[in-house]
Amino acid sequence: MPEKKKRLLSAKKKLALSLLVPFVLLLGYVYVSHLYLPVERSGPREQNEPAAVEDDLLPESAGAGEGQSAEAEAEVELPPELEQDLALVHGVIARGDTVGNLLQAWLTVQEIGALDAVCKSVHPLQQIKIGQDYVVVTKDEAFVSFEYEIDDDHKLVASRTENGFAAQLVNIAYDLQLHRVSGVIRSNLFNSMTDCGEKPALAAALADVFAWEINFIRDLREGDEFSLLVEKRYRNGEFKGYGKLLAAFFDNQNNHYEAFLFRDGVGQSQYYTSDGQSVRRAFLKAPLSFTRISSGYSHNRLHPVTMDWKAHPAIDYAAPTGTPVKTVGKGTVSYMGYSKSAGNYITIEHLNDYQTMYLHLSAFAKGLRKGDKVVQGQVIGFVGRTGYATGPHLDFRMKKEGRYINPLSISSPRDTPVSQPEFPSFQQQIRLYMDFMEEKKELAEYRPEELKI
Repeated sequence: MPEKKKRLLSAKKKLALSLLVPFVLLLGYVYVSHLYLPVERSGPREQNEPAAVEDDLLPESAGAGEGQSAEAEAEVELPPELEQDLALVHGVIARGDTVGNLLQAWLTVQEIGALDAVCKSVHPLQQIKIGQDYVVVTKDEAFVSFEYEIDDDHKLVASRTENGFAAQLVNIAYDLQLHRVSGVIRSNLFNSMTDCGEKPALAAALADVFAWEINFIRDLREGDEFSLLVEKRYRNGEFKGYGKLLAAFFDNQNNHYEAFLFRDGVGQSQYYTSDGQSVRRAFLKAPLSFTRISSGYSHNRLHPVTMDWKAHPAIDYAAPTGTPVKTVGKGTVSYMGYSKSAGNYITIEHLNDYQTMYLHLSAFAKGLRKGDKVVQGQVIGFVGRTGYATGPHLDFRMKKEGRYINPLSISSPRDTPVSQPEFPSFQQQIRLYMDFMEEKKELAEYRPEELKI
């Protein structure tokens, strides 16, 4: 190759090299900066980056929520040496979330397995539900604990210890305030309760208290009155739902009903009348709530499908498809199946030769089987229109000693009354309830620990 051409190629190489070196150095600087300088993210979070969740988002959503920080910090109960410099990630379980993907930023797969093992006897981690709150507590970016609210009363706390992990069930702490609520029925119980500024949940609770005395589908009349004494739960000043309903009164069609909460001995709290009789009876007044009766008990009725006259030994409750159906009393499932006319139906055998039947169901309760024992108020199926039905409704029937009876006309026996040894304490507690109701005692003086509830 001629000498002149060699010198030209050498010059080109030197020029290319002089341009390439600064470019490589620039790339190196950018790479190093990316590794060590803080980065603000405004887009979707990384897979391993925990997310906080706002109170008012739907269970499927996730986002930031400043209002929960103080609440979460107040609930974390840790040794004094860990209380400083804690970081908290709080959120709501979203669709597709698992404890594994929530904690993978702090724990290895093996550690998550160990955490899962210790939680099994307390609350299995596979049973977390969409919409429930959780908190991850860390210190110096290391895992300290995971808290999951199982329900309104309990939370699972799984913590790192010197020997691995430990799990426990902890009561959720609330600030309880006692409130008086009263109202008048204008259309239905739900609307009347919301007219008082209360939530529908309180209407459902009141209906449950008097479910043995009042048929809220058939018996309500405009002008009926109610009043009650109820706990309200607060956390950091925010209303978090209702606690115990302590006392309730309902005037229905000139009949006065009353219920006072009391725990007799070591058993569960129940409602009693002022003379100590149990409000609870063998059978509920109706197998579902807040619907309407579309057809009554009759010995001769024109069938809307077959168009012939025949007996209708049942009460039809019109309700939307999917409305939960409850058994009116404890018993045993003697039949679950399908027939051409009744559709999906369930038969339950009760004590004293009573039998109840629930027809035209859209579906049975998950896991329910023939031979299962059921308790009063347990959901056994859902309203539908299977079989001979012109629309969604429940056909409810009752037999006594093999013969049909009108469910609306029976008066079932009451449960056990207040025991004689406890009756003086019961009377004293009723007087305290009445002092609150009649404003003889300030609501702020309420001390739940002093009551048998």
